[in-house]
Amino acid sequence: MAGERTEKATPKKLSEARKKGQVARSVDLNGAVILIAGLVALSAFGPSMLRRIEESTVAILDLVKTPQVVDGRGLGWLFTSVGEHVALAVLPVLLICALAAVLVNVLQVGFRPSLTALKPDPKRMNPVSGFKHMFGVNSVVETVKSLAKVGFVGAIVALAVFPKLQELSALVGTPPSDLVSQLAHDVLGVAQRAAAAYLLIAVADMVWQRYRFNKNLRMDKQEVKDEHKQTELPAEIRGAQRRRAMELARARMMDEVPTADVVVVNPTHFSVALRYDPSRPAPIVVAKGVDHVALRIREVAREHGVAVVPDPPLARTLHATVEINQMIPEELFAAVAQLLAYVYRVAGARRALAGASA
Repeated sequence: MAGERTEKATPKKLSEARKKGQVARSVDLNGAVILIAGLVALSAFGPSMLRRIEESTVAILDLVKTPQVVDGRGLGWLFTSVGEHVALAVLPVLLICALAAVLVNVLQVGFRPSLTALKPDPKRMNPVSGFKHMFGVNSVVETVKSLAKVGFVGAIVALAVFPKLQELSALVGTPPSDLVSQLAHDVLGVAQRAAAAYLLIAVADMVWQRYRFNKNLRMDKQEVKDEHKQTELPAEIRGAQRRRAMELARARMMDEVPTADVVVVNPTHFSVALRYDPSRPAPIVVAKGVDHVALRIREVAREHGVAVVPDPPLARTLHATVEINQMIPEELFAAVAQLLAYVYRVAGARRALAGASA
């Protein structure tokens, strides 16, 4: 079928997607690797962490016997001292987890930071798109994946804990020094099993994310042909073609302005032309533009008697969220309906006045 996306994304399209910050990345894989790195760090530095915290606790308790020392230096000094001991204790674990986070991201997508994804995009705030995303295929997959994580990891933890219940109950009455080390060993063993289960889910998620990413970037045969033609032409000719295509598209858009029912404007920057077609459930955008294009849309509208109505918030929202030849989203129905009703009332009053004058 024409337009069916059956072709793999070309290197050019992959590069453009990467510049926009679109990459195949598994958040679960990041979490699993960081969790495993943290457990390894705790295994290696746990005894020293415990020793530092123990020393800090003993030092604080010693100060209880000599409160005049605290009175002389102030409580700020006491909190700072405790904070330094805790920070030095957990610092190795934090550094290892941070290094693991950087490495797993670099291994997944490479080291090519993109600032494009950080730019604000009004389309991301469109509630209609967000509603579709919430109930789309990806949302179902994410829900199933979350349930699988809870169920699978929970089952692994249960299988690791239940056989040790008698051993744990036998620890009652164990001296604190022995109890802490035994509990730490048991808890670490359970956490390692849970992390291994989480890693298996993360690997499966990484495969799914790569499949989904490649599927979303697929192209139809015509897109591949057009891209090959573009890459074969010199840059000057490609630029001229793009400019010519933009001029033709703008000319076609201007031809649609006289057919509009109303042009909504932010008097300084934005213009959006709307037309209500009874065969469609909502008005459609037939033209839009900013700055000099917006000015030309207003001029053409006035030349052909199309109502031009200032409504800056609505004009900005329509320009940011609705493409040309698309219907307005449902959340804007009420605002546009009121606008069209106003335009029709004014037009009717003018016709009545003209008829009375005749």
